[in-house]
Amino acid sequence: MQVKIYILIISIIILNVLNPVQAVYTYNKNLDLTEMPIKKALYKPFIERYILDELKMLRQEQQQLKVDFAEKVANARLDVSDRAIRYTADTTTNIFYIITIAATLLVLLGWRSLQDVRDNIKTITSKQVSELTQKYEKRLSIIEDKARIRSEQIISTQQDIANTNLIHSLWVRSGIAKSEQEKINIFDEILDLAPDDIEALTYKADTLLDIGEDTWSLSLSNRAIEIDDKYALAYWQRACAKAKLKQHDDAVADIKLATDLTDSLKTEVMNEVYFENLKDNKKYQVLIGKFGNVENN
Repeated sequence: MQVKIYILIISIIILNVLNPVQAVYTYNKNLDLTEMPIKKALYKPFIERYILDELKMLRQEQQQLKVDFAEKVANARLDVSDRAIRYTADTTTNIFYIITIAATLLVLLGWRSLQDVRDNIKTITSKQVSELTQKYEKRLSIIEDKARIRSEQIISTQQDIANTNLIHSLWVRSGIAKSEQEKINIFDEILDLAPDDIEALTYKADTLLDIGEDTWSLSLSNRAIEIDDKYALAYWQRACAKAKLKQHDDAVADIKLATDLTDSLKTEVMNEVYFENLKDNKKYQVLIGKFGNVENN
């Protein structure tokens, strides 16, 4: 609205400042139009009238806006007052309902005084608190057990990783060990970390054969087979120990088991030093003949 007023005022100022130069001529057949110029602009009074009408209309609109605003404020205040009165009446009614219901419950339950009500409430509350406490204690116990098991699993996993790294380093040391006794000591360290490591048992048994501990080597081979009866090298190592102990037929049987489990061992039979004393054994000769036929095929 203020923008409109500003525009009208600016229009009035422009009309008063500007000097109109346009001339208006009246059309008449009997007059010489060149001799009758109009010196004043005829449209200026109309513009002033239009501006005054607009100002009047703006004042009327502003007054009407004030009236509408006052009416809306009054209606809003009446609405708020009605809500407050309604809320007060509803609250009072609800309070009386609650008092009536409470009195009825007291009569039905046989509670004669507020002391009885207080005592019963304490009893019920204590019971519910006790039940909730027991429930949460059970949940907490379960959570603690799960956390303990998880912690033990993490610790065990970390220990397994550390043992694996240590065992790997021990195997590397065994590969560069200079004496048989040093190798045996390294294999013992591996077996301390992993008692069921059949590879360490087998390699220790092989090293024991090299130093003449045939019976001990046979015992370790049997232990490895008990742990994993599908491990071919354990049968191979037991065959070597039995060959040295002159249990030739049993040695040939173990050779067959080892080669059945791993075909690549068939090419190593003739190169094994500990099988030299089996060359006169007929079962060994038959077995070697089969290996030769397989290779030829």
